[in-house]
Amino acid sequence: MSELNRLTVEEFKASEKIPVVVVLDNIRSLNNIGSVFRTADAFRLAGIILCGITAVPPHREIHKTALGATESVSWSYYERTTDAIKQMIDEGYRIIAVEQTEGSIHLNNFHPEPGWKLAFLFGNEVNGIDENALQMIHECIEIPQFGTKHSINVSVAVGIVIWDVLSKLKFPGMK
Repeated sequence: MSELNRLTVEEFKASEKIPVVVVLDNIRSLNNIGSVFRTADAFRLAGIILCGITAVPPHREIHKTALGATESVSWSYYERTTDAIKQMIDEGYRIIAVEQTEGSIHLNNFHPEPGWKLAFLFGNEVNGIDENALQMIHECIEIPQFGTKHSINVSVAVGIVIWDVLSKLKFPGMK
């Protein structure tokens, strides 16, 4: 374990974070929520915002997949996703929805600028992102898909988007 160079929770909290936030809009699955916490911890993201019906820690089912990441990752809760987005915009974040919509661009064609603070908005597993929230975003991206479902589990989508964006921005540790 010492060879993995893992940070303690205290070291993680004190460390510089990558200026990326994940916003979860009405996510139903507690396992998805826990998995997003683990991804946010793995990439040392600035935090997670939980909105609407999205459950919040502490919760046994979230902890089952988060494996302690709810203790290290900063998070907040907003009843309305639009309030969270307004706050993020006020803090200088660029709001990027991850959704299959008219006018969305493929993830591979999304090229964030160094220095941008990014908030990626992910929606409900069935209904997607709230329409009022979509009216507030800066742009919309989607993950290209080639199968019959054209649907990816939200926690998997978070991992794909975060890895792609951090790779493009070449954050420390990305080679």
